[in-house]
Amino acid sequence: MSAPKILIVEDEKILAVHIRRSLQKLGYTVLDILDSREEAINTVTEINPSLVLIDICLTDIANSLQLADIIQNKFQIPILFITDYSKYQILHQNKLKEPFSYIVKPFSEQDLHVAIEIAIYKYKIYKKLQSEKQRLLSIIQSMGCAVVVTDINVCIQIMNPEAEILTGCNEHEVLGKNLVEVLTLVNKDTRENLNNLVTQAIETNTVLRLPDNCVLITKDGTEISIGDSVAPIRDNFGQVTGAVLVLQNIQERKQTEAQLLHNAFYDGLTALPNRVLFLDRLKQALEHCKRRQNYHFAVLFLDLDGFKGINDRFGHSMGDDFLIAIARRLESCLRSGDTVARFGGDEFAVLLEDIKDVSDAINVAKRIQETLKLPIYLNGYQLLTTASIGIALSEDGYEEPRNLLRDADAAMYRAKEQGKANYIIFDE
Repeated sequence: MSAPKILIVEDEKILAVHIRRSLQKLGYTVLDILDSREEAINTVTEINPSLVLIDICLTDIANSLQLADIIQNKFQIPILFITDYSKYQILHQNKLKEPFSYIVKPFSEQDLHVAIEIAIYKYKIYKKLQSEKQRLLSIIQSMGCAVVVTDINVCIQIMNPEAEILTGCNEHEVLGKNLVEVLTLVNKDTRENLNNLVTQAIETNTVLRLPDNCVLITKDGTEISIGDSVAPIRDNFGQVTGAVLVLQNIQERKQTEAQLLHNAFYDGLTALPNRVLFLDRLKQALEHCKRRQNYHFAVLFLDLDGFKGINDRFGHSMGDDFLIAIARRLESCLRSGDTVARFGGDEFAVLLEDIKDVSDAINVAKRIQETLKLPIYLNGYQLLTTASIGIALSEDGYEEPRNLLRDADAAMYRAKEQGKANYIIFDE
Protein backbone atom coordinates (compact mmCIF):
# COMPACT_ATOMS: atom_id res chain seq x y z
CA MET A 1 0.00 0.00 0.00
CA SER A 2 1.48 3.36 -1.06
CA ALA A 3 2.11 6.07 1.52
CA PRO A 4 -0.50 8.86 1.75
CA LYS A 5 0.44 11.96 -0.27
CA ILE A 6 0.19 15.20 1.65
CA LEU A 7 0.13 18.80 0.44
CA ILE A 8 1.14 21.52 2.94
CA VAL A 9 -0.34 25.05 2.76
CA GLU A 10 1.69 27.07 5.24
CA ASP A 11 3.11 30.63 5.01
CA GLU A 12 5.61 30.21 7.89
CA LYS A 13 8.63 28.73 6.12
CA ILE A 14 10.38 27.39 9.20
CA LEU A 15 7.23 25.66 10.46
CA ALA A 16 6.52 24.32 6.98
CA VAL A 17 9.99 22.74 6.72
CA HIS A 18 9.63 21.27 10.20
CA ILE A 19 6.28 19.75 9.32
CA ARG A 20 7.65 18.30 6.08
CA ARG A 21 10.54 16.61 7.91
CA SER A 22 8.17 15.18 10.50
CA LEU A 23 5.84 13.85 7.81
CA GLN A 24 8.65 12.27 5.85
CA LYS A 25 10.01 10.69 9.03
CA LEU A 26 6.55 9.26 9.69
CA GLY A 27 6.52 7.68 6.22
CA TYR A 28 4.27 10.12 4.37
CA THR A 29 4.98 11.57 0.92
CA VAL A 30 5.05 15.37 0.95
CA LEU A 31 4.04 16.61 -2.48
CA ASP A 32 4.73 20.30 -2.00
CA ILE A 33 4.70 23.28 0.36
CA LEU A 34 2.59 26.24 -0.77
CA ASP A 35 1.86 29.63 0.75
CA SER A 36 -1.06 30.93 -1.36
CA ARG A 37 -4.63 30.00 -2.07
CA GLU A 38 -4.27 30.15 -5.87
CA GLU A 39 -1.23 27.86 -5.90
CA ALA A 40 -3.03 25.41 -3.62
CA ILE A 41 -6.08 25.13 -5.89
CA ASN A 42 -3.95 24.68 -9.01
CA THR A 43 -1.73 22.08 -7.35
CA VAL A 44 -4.66 20.11 -5.94
CA THR A 45 -6.11 19.97 -9.44
CA GLU A 46 -2.86 18.53 -10.83
CA ILE A 47 -1.63 16.10 -8.18
CA ASN A 48 -4.78 15.00 -6.25
CA PRO A 49 -3.25 14.58 -2.76
CA SER A 50 -4.53 12.20 -0.08
CA LEU A 51 -4.83 15.08 2.42
CA VAL A 52 -4.14 18.83 2.59
CA LEU A 53 -2.64 20.43 5.70
CA ILE A 54 -3.79 24.07 5.94
CA ASP A 55 -2.54 26.56 8.50
CA ILE A 56 -5.66 28.41 9.60
CA CYS A 57 -3.46 31.33 10.61
CA LEU A 58 -2.63 32.37 7.09
CA THR A 59 -2.72 36.14 6.56
CA ASP A 60 -6.39 36.03 5.47
CA ILE A 61 -8.41 33.66 7.70
CA ALA A 62 -11.56 33.97 5.58
CA ASN A 63 -9.59 32.97 2.47
CA SER A 64 -8.09 29.93 4.20
CA LEU A 65 -11.55 28.75 5.25
CA GLN A 66 -12.85 29.33 1.74
CA LEU A 67 -9.89 27.38 0.34
CA ALA A 68 -10.74 24.47 2.61
CA ASP A 69 -14.34 24.49 1.40
CA ILE A 70 -13.24 24.39 -2.24
CA ILE A 71 -10.83 21.52 -1.67
CA GLN A 72 -13.30 19.49 0.36
CA ASN A 73 -16.44 20.08 -1.70
CA LYS A 74 -15.10 20.44 -5.23
CA PHE A 75 -12.15 18.06 -5.18
CA GLN A 76 -13.41 15.69 -2.45
CA ILE A 77 -10.10 15.75 -0.55
CA PRO A 78 -9.87 15.72 3.27
CA ILE A 79 -8.50 18.74 5.14
CA LEU A 80 -6.59 18.91 8.42
CA PHE A 81 -6.27 22.40 9.92
CA ILE A 82 -3.24 23.62 11.82
CA THR A 83 -3.90 26.42 14.32
CA ASP A 84 -2.63 27.85 17.54
CA TYR A 85 -4.69 27.77 20.70
CA SER A 86 -5.73 31.44 20.66
CA LYS A 87 -7.12 31.18 17.13
CA TYR A 88 -8.69 27.82 17.90
CA GLN A 89 -10.87 29.36 20.64
CA ILE A 90 -12.22 31.93 18.18
CA LEU A 91 -12.69 29.53 15.28
CA HIS A 92 -14.12 26.69 17.35
CA GLN A 93 -17.59 28.20 16.95
CA ASN A 94 -17.26 27.94 13.17
CA LYS A 95 -15.15 25.62 11.07
CA LEU A 96 -13.24 23.82 13.82
CA LYS A 97 -16.20 22.66 15.86
CA GLU A 98 -16.03 19.24 14.16
CA PRO A 99 -13.82 16.84 16.20
CA PHE A 100 -10.52 15.66 14.68
CA SER A 101 -10.60 18.34 11.98
CA TYR A 102 -7.64 20.27 13.42
CA ILE A 103 -4.37 20.02 15.33
CA VAL A 104 -3.27 22.74 17.75
CA LYS A 105 0.29 24.10 17.76
CA PRO A 106 2.69 23.20 19.20
CA PHE A 107 2.33 19.47 18.51
CA SER A 108 4.56 16.42 18.59
CA GLU A 109 5.23 14.05 15.70
CA GLN A 110 3.00 11.50 17.40
CA ASP A 111 0.18 14.05 17.66
CA LEU A 112 0.61 14.89 13.98
CA HIS A 113 0.64 11.23 12.99
CA VAL A 114 -2.53 10.44 14.93
CA ALA A 115 -4.33 13.55 13.61
CA ILE A 116 -3.48 12.72 9.97
CA GLU A 117 -4.48 9.05 10.28
CA ILE A 118 -7.78 9.97 11.93
CA ALA A 119 -8.49 12.63 9.29
CA ILE A 120 -7.81 10.21 6.43
CA TYR A 121 -9.78 7.39 8.08
CA LYS A 122 -12.66 9.70 8.95
CA TYR A 123 -12.83 10.85 5.34
CA LYS A 124 -12.87 7.26 4.07
CA ILE A 125 -15.80 6.53 6.38
CA TYR A 126 -17.51 9.73 5.24
CA LYS A 127 -17.12 8.74 1.56
CA LYS A 128 -18.42 5.26 2.31
CA LEU A 129 -21.45 6.69 4.09
CA GLN A 130 -22.04 9.13 1.23
CA SER A 131 -21.80 6.25 -1.24
CA GLU A 132 -24.30 4.19 0.77
CA LYS A 133 -26.57 7.21 1.09
CA GLN A 134 -26.40 7.82 -2.65
CA ARG A 135 -27.08 4.15 -3.35
CA LEU A 136 -30.08 4.19 -1.01
CA LEU A 137 -31.30 7.43 -2.57
CA SER A 138 -30.94 5.93 -6.06
CA ILE A 139 -33.01 2.92 -4.98
CA ILE A 140 -35.73 5.16 -3.54
CA GLN A 141 -35.72 7.39 -6.62
CA SER A 142 -36.07 4.42 -8.98
CA MET A 143 -38.90 2.70 -7.09
CA GLY A 144 -42.16 2.35 -8.97
CA CYS A 145 -44.23 3.48 -5.99
CA ALA A 146 -44.32 6.77 -4.11
CA VAL A 147 -41.89 7.02 -1.17
CA VAL A 148 -41.77 9.78 1.45
CA VAL A 149 -39.11 9.70 4.18
CA THR A 150 -39.49 11.76 7.37
CA ASP A 151 -37.35 12.44 10.41
CA ILE A 152 -38.37 11.72 14.01
CA ASN A 153 -40.46 14.92 14.03
CA VAL A 154 -42.37 13.82 10.90
CA CYS A 155 -40.66 16.44 8.75
CA ILE A 156 -40.03 15.43 5.14
CA GLN A 157 -36.45 14.51 4.21
CA ILE A 158 -36.93 12.69 0.91
CA MET A 159 -39.74 12.56 -1.65
CA ASN A 160 -39.08 10.46 -4.74
CA PRO A 161 -40.35 11.30 -8.27
CA GLU A 162 -43.34 8.94 -7.97
CA ALA A 163 -44.39 10.75 -4.78
CA GLU A 164 -44.07 14.08 -6.58
CA ILE A 165 -46.35 12.82 -9.36
CA LEU A 166 -48.86 11.32 -6.94
CA THR A 167 -49.12 14.34 -4.63
CA GLY A 168 -48.56 17.11 -7.15
CA CYS A 169 -45.76 18.57 -4.96
CA ASN A 170 -42.10 19.10 -5.85
CA GLU A 171 -39.51 17.74 -3.43
CA HIS A 172 -37.61 21.03 -3.14
CA GLU A 173 -40.83 22.78 -2.10
CA VAL A 174 -41.59 20.41 0.79
CA LEU A 175 -38.21 19.43 2.26
CA GLY A 176 -38.17 20.20 5.97
CA LYS A 177 -41.93 20.71 6.14
CA ASN A 178 -44.12 18.68 8.45
CA LEU A 179 -45.89 15.86 6.64
CA VAL A 180 -49.34 17.15 7.63
CA GLU A 181 -48.63 20.38 5.72
CA VAL A 182 -47.99 18.43 2.52
CA LEU A 183 -50.02 15.19 2.52
CA THR A 184 -53.67 14.74 3.39
CA LEU A 185 -54.73 11.14 3.99
CA VAL A 186 -58.36 10.53 4.91
CA ASN A 187 -60.79 7.68 5.40
CA LYS A 188 -62.97 7.73 2.28
CA ASP A 189 -66.08 6.71 4.20
CA THR A 190 -65.79 8.60 7.51
CA ARG A 191 -63.52 11.46 6.27
CA GLU A 192 -61.35 10.88 9.34
CA ASN A 193 -57.84 12.29 8.94
CA LEU A 194 -55.25 9.49 8.77
CA ASN A 195 -52.02 11.52 8.81
CA ASN A 196 -51.43 10.44 12.41
CA LEU A 197 -50.54 6.95 11.11
CA VAL A 198 -46.96 8.16 10.60
CA THR A 199 -46.74 9.44 14.17
CA GLN A 200 -48.24 6.17 15.42
CA ALA A 201 -45.65 4.13 13.51
CA ILE A 202 -42.84 6.19 15.05
CA GLU A 203 -44.25 6.13 18.60
CA THR A 204 -45.14 2.42 18.58
CA ASN A 205 -42.11 1.33 16.52
CA THR A 206 -44.34 -0.83 14.34
CA VAL A 207 -45.20 -1.14 10.66
CA LEU A 208 -48.77 -0.01 9.94
CA ARG A 209 -50.81 -0.88 6.87
CA LEU A 210 -52.92 1.81 5.26
CA PRO A 211 -56.64 0.99 5.55
CA ASP A 212 -58.46 -0.26 2.43
CA ASN A 213 -60.56 2.89 2.21
CA CYS A 214 -57.63 5.33 2.50
CA VAL A 215 -57.54 8.16 -0.03
CA LEU A 216 -54.91 10.81 -0.74
CA ILE A 217 -56.11 14.35 -1.42
CA THR A 218 -53.61 15.80 -3.88
CA LYS A 219 -52.43 19.38 -4.19
CA ASP A 220 -55.22 20.18 -6.69
CA GLY A 221 -57.90 18.52 -4.54
CA THR A 222 -58.15 15.26 -6.47
CA GLU A 223 -58.88 12.18 -4.36
CA ILE A 224 -56.88 9.03 -5.18
CA SER A 225 -57.34 5.62 -3.55
CA ILE A 226 -53.99 4.52 -2.16
CA GLY A 227 -52.57 1.55 -0.32
CA ASP A 228 -49.37 0.14 1.21
CA SER A 229 -47.75 1.02 4.54
CA VAL A 230 -45.83 3.31 6.87
CA ALA A 231 -42.83 1.94 8.76
CA PRO A 232 -40.43 3.32 11.38
CA ILE A 233 -36.78 3.84 10.40
CA ARG A 234 -34.32 2.43 12.94
CA ASP A 235 -30.60 3.06 13.35
CA ASN A 236 -27.99 0.39 14.13
CA PHE A 237 -28.93 0.56 17.80
CA GLY A 238 -32.64 -0.01 17.15
CA GLN A 239 -33.58 3.59 17.91
CA VAL A 240 -36.34 5.08 15.76
CA THR A 241 -35.03 8.02 13.74
CA GLY A 242 -37.97 8.66 11.42
CA ALA A 243 -40.47 6.93 9.16
CA VAL A 244 -40.87 5.86 5.56
CA LEU A 245 -44.28 6.16 3.95
CA VAL A 246 -44.84 3.98 0.88
CA LEU A 247 -47.88 4.85 -1.24
CA GLN A 248 -49.28 3.00 -4.22
CA ASN A 249 -52.00 4.37 -6.46
CA ILE A 250 -54.68 1.68 -6.34
CA GLN A 251 -57.36 3.76 -8.04
CA GLU A 252 -57.38 1.53 -11.11
CA ARG A 253 -57.40 -1.61 -8.98
CA LYS A 254 -60.32 -0.29 -6.94
CA GLN A 255 -62.23 0.49 -10.12
CA THR A 256 -61.48 -2.99 -11.46
CA GLU A 257 -62.61 -4.57 -8.19
CA ALA A 258 -65.79 -2.50 -8.25
CA GLN A 259 -66.42 -3.54 -11.85
CA LEU A 260 -65.81 -7.20 -11.04
CA LEU A 261 -68.13 -6.93 -8.05
CA HIS A 262 -70.76 -5.27 -10.23
CA ASN A 263 -70.38 -7.97 -12.87
CA ALA A 264 -70.85 -10.65 -10.22
CA PHE A 265 -74.19 -9.25 -9.08
CA TYR A 266 -75.65 -7.40 -12.06
CA ASP A 267 -76.79 -8.38 -15.52
CA GLY A 268 -74.38 -7.16 -18.18
CA LEU A 269 -77.10 -6.28 -20.69
CA THR A 270 -79.86 -4.60 -18.69
CA ALA A 271 -77.81 -3.52 -15.62
CA LEU A 272 -80.50 -5.11 -13.44
CA PRO A 273 -79.54 -7.30 -10.48
CA ASN A 274 -78.87 -10.90 -11.54
CA ARG A 275 -79.99 -14.21 -10.05
CA VAL A 276 -77.18 -14.21 -7.43
CA LEU A 277 -78.06 -10.79 -6.02
CA PHE A 278 -81.79 -11.50 -6.20
CA LEU A 279 -81.42 -14.72 -4.19
CA ASP A 280 -79.32 -12.87 -1.60
CA ARG A 281 -82.00 -10.19 -1.17
CA LEU A 282 -84.66 -12.89 -1.06
CA LYS A 283 -82.74 -14.63 1.71
CA GLN A 284 -82.59 -11.36 3.66
CA ALA A 285 -86.36 -10.95 3.22
CA LEU A 286 -86.91 -14.42 4.69
CA GLU A 287 -84.74 -13.48 7.67
CA HIS A 288 -86.85 -10.35 8.19
CA CYS A 289 -89.93 -12.56 8.26
CA LYS A 290 -88.49 -14.57 11.12
CA ARG A 291 -87.74 -11.44 13.16
CA ARG A 292 -90.84 -9.38 12.33
CA GLN A 293 -94.24 -10.97 12.74
CA ASN A 294 -96.12 -8.59 10.44
CA TYR A 295 -93.52 -8.49 7.70
CA HIS A 296 -94.73 -9.90 4.35
CA PHE A 297 -93.28 -10.00 0.87
CA ALA A 298 -93.99 -11.53 -2.51
CA VAL A 299 -91.98 -12.84 -5.46
CA LEU A 300 -93.18 -12.33 -9.05
CA PHE A 301 -91.66 -14.43 -11.80
CA LEU A 302 -92.13 -13.02 -15.32
CA ASP A 303 -91.64 -14.49 -18.76
CA LEU A 304 -92.22 -12.31 -21.82
CA ASP A 305 -94.79 -13.63 -24.27
CA GLY A 306 -93.59 -13.80 -27.86
CA PHE A 307 -90.04 -12.63 -27.33
CA LYS A 308 -88.65 -15.49 -29.45
CA GLY A 309 -90.62 -14.17 -32.42
CA ILE A 310 -89.06 -10.70 -32.01
CA ASN A 311 -85.59 -12.21 -31.88
CA ASP A 312 -86.19 -14.40 -34.92
CA ARG A 313 -87.67 -11.59 -37.01
CA PHE A 314 -85.42 -8.65 -36.09
CA GLY A 315 -82.24 -10.35 -34.87
CA HIS A 316 -80.46 -10.58 -31.54
CA SER A 317 -79.24 -6.97 -31.55
CA MET A 318 -82.81 -5.69 -31.75
CA GLY A 319 -83.78 -8.31 -29.17
CA ASP A 320 -81.15 -6.97 -26.76
CA ASP A 321 -82.36 -3.40 -27.20
CA PHE A 322 -85.90 -4.63 -26.58
CA LEU A 323 -84.89 -6.34 -23.30
CA ILE A 324 -83.17 -3.17 -22.13
CA ALA A 325 -86.35 -1.17 -22.80
CA ILE A 326 -88.40 -3.81 -20.92
CA ALA A 327 -86.01 -3.57 -17.94
CA ARG A 328 -86.54 0.18 -17.68
CA ARG A 329 -90.33 -0.26 -17.82
CA LEU A 330 -90.26 -2.89 -15.07
CA GLU A 331 -88.22 -0.56 -12.88
CA SER A 332 -90.81 2.19 -13.40
CA CYS A 333 -93.52 -0.09 -11.96
CA LEU A 334 -91.80 -0.64 -8.61
CA ARG A 335 -91.03 1.25 -5.42
CA SER A 336 -87.41 2.20 -4.66
CA GLY A 337 -87.07 -0.54 -2.04
CA ASP A 338 -88.25 -3.34 -4.38
CA THR A 339 -85.98 -5.40 -6.62
CA VAL A 340 -86.35 -6.46 -10.24
CA ALA A 341 -83.75 -8.86 -11.62
CA ARG A 342 -83.04 -10.49 -14.95
CA PHE A 343 -82.58 -14.24 -14.73
CA GLY A 344 -81.47 -14.71 -18.31
CA GLY A 345 -83.16 -14.68 -21.71
CA ASP A 346 -86.57 -13.06 -21.31
CA GLU A 347 -87.13 -14.13 -17.69
CA PHE A 348 -87.36 -11.56 -14.90
CA ALA A 349 -88.08 -11.76 -11.18
CA VAL A 350 -89.48 -9.14 -8.83
CA LEU A 351 -89.17 -8.98 -5.03
CA LEU A 352 -91.87 -6.86 -3.36
CA GLU A 353 -90.87 -6.20 0.24
CA ASP A 354 -92.96 -5.14 3.20
CA ILE A 355 -96.40 -5.51 1.56
CA LYS A 356 -99.70 -5.57 3.42
CA ASP A 357 -101.23 -8.59 1.71
CA VAL A 358 -101.68 -10.36 -1.61
CA SER A 359 -103.57 -7.41 -3.06
CA ASP A 360 -100.34 -5.37 -3.21
CA ALA A 361 -98.68 -8.09 -5.28
CA ILE A 362 -101.72 -8.34 -7.60
CA ASN A 363 -101.72 -4.57 -8.14
CA VAL A 364 -98.03 -4.60 -9.15
CA ALA A 365 -98.63 -7.54 -11.50
CA LYS A 366 -101.49 -5.64 -13.18
CA ARG A 367 -99.38 -2.48 -13.38
CA ILE A 368 -96.57 -4.41 -15.08
CA GLN A 369 -98.95 -5.94 -17.61
CA GLU A 370 -100.54 -2.60 -18.42
CA THR A 371 -97.12 -1.00 -18.86
CA LEU A 372 -95.84 -3.78 -21.11
CA LYS A 373 -98.88 -3.49 -23.36
CA LEU A 374 -97.70 -0.06 -24.48
CA PRO A 375 -95.75 -0.30 -27.77
CA ILE A 376 -91.96 0.02 -27.79
CA TYR A 377 -90.42 1.87 -30.75
CA LEU A 378 -86.98 0.68 -31.86
CA ASN A 379 -85.21 1.54 -35.10
CA GLY A 380 -88.45 2.59 -36.74
CA TYR A 381 -90.38 -0.50 -35.67
CA GLN A 382 -93.27 -0.78 -33.24
CA LEU A 383 -92.86 -3.79 -30.95
CA LEU A 384 -95.50 -5.21 -28.64
CA THR A 385 -95.29 -7.82 -25.89
CA THR A 386 -97.06 -9.11 -22.81
CA ALA A 387 -95.90 -11.12 -19.81
CA SER A 388 -96.99 -14.21 -17.98
CA ILE A 389 -96.52 -13.70 -14.22
CA GLY A 390 -96.38 -16.17 -11.34
CA ILE A 391 -96.75 -14.93 -7.76
CA ALA A 392 -95.52 -16.65 -4.58
CA LEU A 393 -96.25 -15.19 -1.13
CA SER A 394 -94.14 -15.30 2.02
CA GLU A 395 -97.18 -16.28 4.12
CA ASP A 396 -96.81 -19.88 2.97
CA GLY A 397 -93.96 -20.51 5.44
CA TYR A 398 -90.95 -20.83 3.15
CA GLU A 399 -87.53 -21.60 4.64
CA GLU A 400 -85.37 -21.55 1.49
CA PRO A 401 -85.25 -18.75 -1.13
CA ARG A 402 -85.02 -21.24 -3.99
CA ASN A 403 -88.25 -22.93 -2.95
CA LEU A 404 -90.16 -19.66 -3.07
CA LEU A 405 -88.64 -18.87 -6.44
CA ARG A 406 -89.47 -22.35 -7.70
CA ASP A 407 -93.14 -21.95 -6.83
CA ALA A 408 -93.35 -18.50 -8.44
CA ASP A 409 -91.82 -20.06 -11.58
CA ALA A 410 -94.40 -22.88 -11.50
CA ALA A 411 -97.23 -20.35 -11.18
CA MET A 412 -95.82 -18.42 -14.15
CA TYR A 413 -95.95 -21.54 -16.35
CA ARG A 414 -99.56 -22.13 -15.28
CA ALA A 415 -100.35 -18.52 -16.28
CA LYS A 416 -98.72 -19.10 -19.69
CA GLU A 417 -100.75 -22.30 -20.14
CA GLN A 418 -103.96 -20.38 -19.46
CA GLY A 419 -103.50 -18.02 -22.37
CA LYS A 420 -100.50 -15.78 -21.52
CA ALA A 421 -100.73 -12.05 -20.56
CA ASN A 422 -102.00 -13.31 -17.25
CA TYR A 423 -100.94 -13.77 -13.64
CA ILE A 424 -101.42 -16.71 -11.28
CA ILE A 425 -100.91 -16.86 -7.51
CA PHE A 426 -99.21 -20.08 -6.45
CA ASP A 427 -101.46 -22.46 -4.55
CA GLU A 428 -100.52 -26.01 -3.70
